Formats: sequence, structure tokens, C-alpha cells
Amino acid sequence: MTAEPMPRLEGTPLIPPSSTESPLYEAVVEACRSVYDPEIPVNIYDLGLVYTIEIDDEGAVRVIMTLTAPGCPVAGEMPGWVADAISPLPGVKTVDVELTFEPPWGMDMMSDEARLELGFM
Repeated sequence: MTAEPMPRLEGTPLIPPSSTESPLYEAVVEACRSVYDPEIPVNIYDLGLVYTIEIDDEGAVRVIMTLTAPGCPVAGEMPGWVADAISPLPGVKTVDVELTFEPPWGMDMMSDEARLELGFM
């Protein structure tokens, strides 16, 4: 039995917004930048694999991310790497990393730095 995708309400963003106003946000982004896709020499944040970083007032961090492909060989390990990078940050109480494949990752999601690093600019 396959899970049906949740219906989207009109006007609901495909990727939920991040908690950019949180004082922890920049530190969490930098922690995500310390995690690399083993097949591509660019960090997961600049690759565009991190879709959403939600941080509540209690220090609970929820990361919604994807992989370059559903069959990625590190699919089972990557969420743990991300959680391990974020967990030690001061102020972080819990970390939940969720994988999604909606929307599918595309090269257009990479930062300019990642494109430059990979020779696409």
C-alpha cells in the first residue's frame, strides 16, 4: 500500500517557510552546511536539499529535506547526519529530520555558490 500525497489547499506553499526569525536559525543553517552529499562535493544546504527549517520557542528544530534522488545510497543515513550536526548547538533541545520527495529536487534549487563549485556558472 502506498501513501497518498496529502492534498494541497489552494495558496499553500509547496515548501513550508523556515523560521528565519529564530535566533537559532543561522546556526542551524551553518550546521546543515557542514553536511555533504557524498556523491557531490557541495554541502546539502547549498545543494538545495534542505527545504524547511522550523524552530519553535522551546528549541525544537524540525528540518524537512530531500535527496538528489529517491534511490540515493545514503537515504537511510543522511537524516541522522543532519540531526547529529544540529543537536550539539546551544539552545537546541530536540531535532527531527524528515525526508520528503515533494517537490522533487532539481538543479535549479542549488545556490549560486553550489553552481559555481560544480562548474555550472
